[in-house]
Amino acid sequence: MKKTSLNLIATIAFAAVAGSAFAAETPASFDPSKCKVEYPKASLMNEEQGTTSMSFLVNADGSVADSKLDKSSGFKGLDKAAQKGLSACKFKPGTKDGAPAQTWAKVDYAWKLD
Repeated sequence: MKKTSLNLIATIAFAAVAGSAFAAETPASFDPSKCKVEYPKASLMNEEQGTTSMSFLVNADGSVADSKLDKSSGFKGLDKAAQKGLSACKFKPGTKDGAPAQTWAKVDYAWKLD
C-alpha cells in the first residue's frame, strides 16, 4: 500500500514539473540606452567600480513590482543606485504562452570609470 502511494506522489510531482517545462515563457527585458543610472558622487570620488547583478519582477505592463540583489558589486552605494535607478525604468514585459505576463528579468549593471 505504501509503495503505491509513493509512486502516485512521484507521478504527480513529475507531471507538475513536466507541465511547467512545456509552458513557453520569455523573460522581461529593457533597453539600456533608454535607461541611465547616475553614478553616485561618493562612488565617483572613491573611484569605485564593479558589476551589480540583480533580478527584477516585471509586471505585464512593464513596471517593476519587486527587485532583489543577486550579487554585489562590492560597494553598497553602487548596488543601491543600480537597484533604485533600474526599478524606475520601463521594461518590455515578458510573456507566458505568447501573452504579456509578470516575469523575472536578470540584469547585470557594470559600473566603470572612463
